Amino acid sequence: MKEKLYTIELHDALTSEDECPFCWLERKLEQEAIEFVLGSSYMESDMRDKTDRAGFCRCHTKAMFDYGNNLGNAWIFKTRLTWMRQQLKKQMDGFSPQPAALFGKRKKDGEECSLTGWIRQEETHCYVCRRVKETYDRVLDTFIYQIKHEKEFLDLVMKSKGFCIHHFGDLVQVCDRELGKKEKEQVFPLLFQQMDRELVRVQEDIDWLIEKYDYQNQDKDWKNSQDAVQRTMQKIIGGHPADPVFRSQK
Repeated sequence: MKEKLYTIELHDALTSEDECPFCWLERKLEQEAIEFVLGSSYMESDMRDKTDRAGFCRCHTKAMFDYGNNLGNAWIFKTRLTWMRQQLKKQMDGFSPQPAALFGKRKKDGEECSLTGWIRQEETHCYVCRRVKETYDRVLDTFIYQIKHEKEFLDLVMKSKGFCIHHFGDLVQVCDRELGKKEKEQVFPLLFQQMDRELVRVQEDIDWLIEKYDYQNQDKDWKNSQDAVQRTMQKIIGGHPADPVFRSQK
């Protein structure tokens, strides 16, 4: 199978030996996005205009702080704060409190006023999340393209350790939407067998980790169980819970 420019990221992920190639890819894309934002690009006004409007989720705000570059963070969040102040002022100026409820009746749970609704909407978008998702979506498209046009590609997928359950859901969804009937009949049984096999493997590892705490097993080999907790966490929910903080090397 000949590697092409647009397949490199996906092939690197599948050969990474990670518990989930898509978790591996997302971590790589997130780190690249943070390095990009806090590199020299923070001095470019058009770049800060994008981050001002998109903002950052809590997770990536913390990741940017941990990464370092105090000056870069200062510039980015200075102009983000300026933009948010302006927009919030408009919302507050136009805010009209609703009439008090009669006879002590309260609003239904989850029902928001217009100002709170605007704030919650601002919390739903993030420059890093969007940048990662755009590339991730292209990788899923590449996955489908290769299933359709590269016979050897499925062999490469089967040699991986499967996927976390979160990303497996994405994969099943895109395959169900994009593949033809015969392709589905070939692909789904293989993906399901792989997931079952790899989840059993991780289950055996974490079971043995627990057994090792029994005094009767204290002298026995750990096998592959010493990092079973973090790998089980990853299989169930995704991500890399044992990762060290990502910091600037400069």
